[in-house]
Amino acid sequence: MCDFKLSASLEEHDDDVRGVAFPHPKLVLSASRDATVRVWKLLEQEPPGYDCSIASHGSSFINAVAFCSPIQGHPDGLIVSGGKDTIIEVREPRREPGTDAEALLLGHAHNVCALDVSSNGRYIVSGSWDSSARVWAVGKWECDALLEGHQGSVWAVLAYDQDTIITGCADQSIRIFNPTGKLLHTIKGSTDVVRALCRVATNHPTGGDFASAGNDGIIRLWNLNGKQVGELHGHESFIYSLASLPSGELVSSGEDRTVRIWKGNECIQTITHPAISVWGVAVCTESGDIVSGASDKKVRVFSRAKERRAATEVIRAFEDSVKSSSIPKQQVGDVQKEKLPGPEFLQQKSGTKEGQVVMIKEDDGSIGAYQWSQGAQSWMSVGTVVDAVGSSGKKTDYLGKDYDYVFDVDIEDGKPPLKLPYNLSQNPYEAATKFVQDNELPMTYLDQVANFITMNTQGATLGQSSRGPSISDPLGTESRYRPGEQTSITPTPSLPHSRPKILPQTSYLTIKTANLRTIRKKIEELNVQLSNEGHTDAVLHAAQLGTLEMMMKPLEQSLGSTATTTAGDFLKKGVELIMQMITTWPAGQQLPALDLLRLLAVATPATATYRTPDGGTLVDVLVESKVFEDPDRPNNIMLAIRAFSNLFETPQGRSLAEAEFDTINTLVDGSTDTSNRNLTIAVTTLHVNYAALFNSSSQPIQQRTLDRSQTLIDHLIRIIRGTVDSEAVYRGLVAAGTLICLDGYVDKDDEGLEEALNKAEKTVKEPRIKGVVGEIRAVMDRQKPSR
Repeated sequence: MCDFKLSASLEEHDDDVRGVAFPHPKLVLSASRDATVRVWKLLEQEPPGYDCSIASHGSSFINAVAFCSPIQGHPDGLIVSGGKDTIIEVREPRREPGTDAEALLLGHAHNVCALDVSSNGRYIVSGSWDSSARVWAVGKWECDALLEGHQGSVWAVLAYDQDTIITGCADQSIRIFNPTGKLLHTIKGSTDVVRALCRVATNHPTGGDFASAGNDGIIRLWNLNGKQVGELHGHESFIYSLASLPSGELVSSGEDRTVRIWKGNECIQTITHPAISVWGVAVCTESGDIVSGASDKKVRVFSRAKERRAATEVIRAFEDSVKSSSIPKQQVGDVQKEKLPGPEFLQQKSGTKEGQVVMIKEDDGSIGAYQWSQGAQSWMSVGTVVDAVGSSGKKTDYLGKDYDYVFDVDIEDGKPPLKLPYNLSQNPYEAATKFVQDNELPMTYLDQVANFITMNTQGATLGQSSRGPSISDPLGTESRYRPGEQTSITPTPSLPHSRPKILPQTSYLTIKTANLRTIRKKIEELNVQLSNEGHTDAVLHAAQLGTLEMMMKPLEQSLGSTATTTAGDFLKKGVELIMQMITTWPAGQQLPALDLLRLLAVATPATATYRTPDGGTLVDVLVESKVFEDPDRPNNIMLAIRAFSNLFETPQGRSLAEAEFDTINTLVDGSTDTSNRNLTIAVTTLHVNYAALFNSSSQPIQQRTLDRSQTLIDHLIRIIRGTVDSEAVYRGLVAAGTLICLDGYVDKDDEGLEEALNKAEKTVKEPRIKGVVGEIRAVMDRQKPSR
């Protein structure tokens, strides 16, 4: 049987591709940390060519995607996706991302990391960091069953058949349930986190029913009764994904940069990628082709059929990119350069198994890595071994293993620090995940730990020059389009060894992260759509598109600098253009314009000083556009509130926010009781900024300010009582605590605030919540004698 060869390289995502699906030969789905789900439709056959469209645009990382086959009422099937915002979105493939989804499935409390759909299309299974899996009835769109008993994140779910659901968990266990939620069997036998599951063909020589894989790099085959019937060895690191080919072969992908094909107990092909991680792999059951998603932001299709191979130059470019990739020395272990064979070894010796890797001392003195291909019966170059930038070269022993770093991390006062081991060859996100899980810490610590790793290794990355400490995103680059991305309330370069005093909050919170290229591209796409639909009054003409293009560079420069008070003509014209778009574009197309408004609010005072011909401010523009009157578009509302929050970065913006307090408060009040996590965090962030503003005055506090503070406190009490999200609770507490620090403040609802504090402590058991609640109670105790 022929080896798989590259069929297509699909390049539109702006961040890691975390999930892929291959429903039929002409349709590929991908989910990414750039907050999008993309649909790739095959348009050309030889060589294959795909058209890309965005099916969904969320507010944060999207980790998983699945496909529900056509059912009554949905002849094109349904795309199911989920991620960091905890919401599972169900959408028809032809629907525009700005239109209403078929369903939003709410129930998970943390990151949704796994999805599957039953073969009969009757139910969806989801797995989450909240230590649960859920079963959702298709069409009814409600949670039919909660699969409980997991002692860690549910990284993998498999709708095995109409009567059987299998889960893989960070607690190293596999559990088998029926769709009603009854636990039928628990399988223990894995030695580390279980990350992947798939069915095994009935003709598999082991007789297994399903396969599992995970952090120990081993694929295990099981019967449904829990008996292990086989093991497949070959991967050199975490295995993230498994799939089954129509031929009965298995496909796997992982942290060792490879996709591997397994026939029986043997690896018969290894496809190395020019990436750190190959996050996902999926199979088209009709064609037998496979698709992968990787950390280099690319989706790749591979095929055994010669007629579906990519053009020769595309295949060559892929192979060259693999050859030129850098492999960290830490990943291949201790290499004694002087003892390595020379290039002649590659001609004289054959490999012993598929995927075997040897190190060769090249003629120029470098160390090359070569991988044996059984199909080609030859050694293939897969990269050059390099020293990781930032590593001292000295290893530290921890629990019998060598690491580049072993950090002491203080999590709780009075307790010994926890050990955080890390090698530069690791993905910071994966190291942080393991640390959080090993120490049974809340998953809300994940981003902070990953950021801690990145900054304390001085942002060391392979193949780049050494840099100083960086606060860049630990999961990849910042060049992505993520409306509503969160920043921490008190960013620090390391996890603190002692918890500093939080109250009162004196700095303003802003959200600057964005991918301007993607926003601009989306606006241009929507502009064409408006033209095609006949919205001639809203379509941007060539000069306006030129203004959009010309504002991008100064906007990027302003966002990258703390000096945001010097706005050029391009930014001022950009503000005018965005205001026009918000007032004339339909609600379903407003999202990228609102995202640019959010950025302009922090980048230039021209946003705050903008006036319509009638003297209206940006607040009036948002009122006129009726953004806040459309609860079915929470992302639009969220970005509008973020624009209000970002106003506080400039003096002109703070003046506008204070002058328009009553109007803004009225607009935001409708979002106080929302169940949408991102919207709640947007509201509490705005409240934090108002609290910091009220506390910043050197003049005696006016009664009007005290009255406004009480209004905000009332809102915050409702939010804290009504949400279980730790970040929303924390921001709400910080805002409330800062407000009660005002001189002359007298709380009219002591009991309500105390009840909210009790609820926060009971709901979110985190040290930071405990700390800020303690500070609030201390302030309340000091104020009691004066009441």
